[in-house]
Amino acid sequence: MTNLLRQYRQLFLAYVYEFFREPEVMLWTLLFPIAISWILGIAFSGERSQLVNVAWIQQQATTGSFVQKSFSVQSGHTLIKDSNNVSSSIILGSKSEGVIRYRFIPATPKTADVMMKKGEAILIVNDYPDSANFLFDPGNAAAHGAYLQISAALAGKPVQGVSVTKLDVKGLRYIDFFVPGLLAMGIMSSCMWGICFGMIERRSKKLLRRMVATPMKKSAFLASIVTARVILSIFESAVLYLFAWLYFGMQITGSIPALFLTIFAGNLCFAGIAIVLSSRTAKSEVGNGLINMVTLPMSICSGVFFSYHSFPDWIIPIIKAMPLTTLADSVRCIFLEGAGFMDVAPAIALLTGIGVITFSLGVKIFKWY
Repeated sequence: MTNLLRQYRQLFLAYVYEFFREPEVMLWTLLFPIAISWILGIAFSGERSQLVNVAWIQQQATTGSFVQKSFSVQSGHTLIKDSNNVSSSIILGSKSEGVIRYRFIPATPKTADVMMKKGEAILIVNDYPDSANFLFDPGNAAAHGAYLQISAALAGKPVQGVSVTKLDVKGLRYIDFFVPGLLAMGIMSSCMWGICFGMIERRSKKLLRRMVATPMKKSAFLASIVTARVILSIFESAVLYLFAWLYFGMQITGSIPALFLTIFAGNLCFAGIAIVLSSRTAKSEVGNGLINMVTLPMSICSGVFFSYHSFPDWIIPIIKAMPLTTLADSVRCIFLEGAGFMDVAPAIALLTGIGVITFSLGVKIFKWY
């Protein structure tokens, strides 16, 4: 019994020491969850008021506004001009219920549709002199909650002068916003896990060591892997779109060649990043942490599941600089806004440039074992 306990103690200490000898693993398990919680915290919690954008269509601005008049007579509810002197904001709620700042952005029917498609606004308000009409997707819980809070502040209870129009037009639904982002995230995940993790697994199992004796060049080896993954990723994207088209009736309103080039550029970008991450790593635990460290922040922040306009204004330029944000915005622009090649050419050039630079760097620092 004493010998068994001694064995147990030595093995236990060995596994603990092994954990603390790997700084990368410690970074992933200890610091990364804190970073993710901070990112989500600044978007959806904290003492500051959550910001929600509303597309505000003033149908007869010269004869008065129901929204402005109604808010002005409500105690504590005043529509105040923002610092840009273009949009107006109102803060509703309380500390116990949660404080939300609704920013009413003047728009035309056309620009309001664009704001909804891009996720820049959560609902549309048609503002008449004696009434207000709200347009939103009833399947979007956040939009429904925003309508209830704004309408209650506008007209009190029972609600008077406020009506609702179900926004089920293709292109303005939440699913129309979600699928292009999901397609972009699928490209990122396919490249990062298919190339990066697969390469690390081969190196850890000593499979790459056997290739050193062959006359094969590193560039040819890596290029073949990238090419195969790009073809598979394009096929996966086509399957996702086919399902969305058959089940949800989604349509590509823009240029299909431009969409193909955007998807191809996105694959090159993330394939290059995957090559760099896997160029020297030999441990799957470290590789798993590196992949998640790259993919999780972009999956959360880049507007795949929800609009990145929920984040504070100061961090939005940083989010827009992320490769996944560039890819998702470009795909969504082609799907929903009828964009052509010239509209997405800067994004294609940027993604391709990142892919070429990272692939070249990966080839330079790549090691077989």
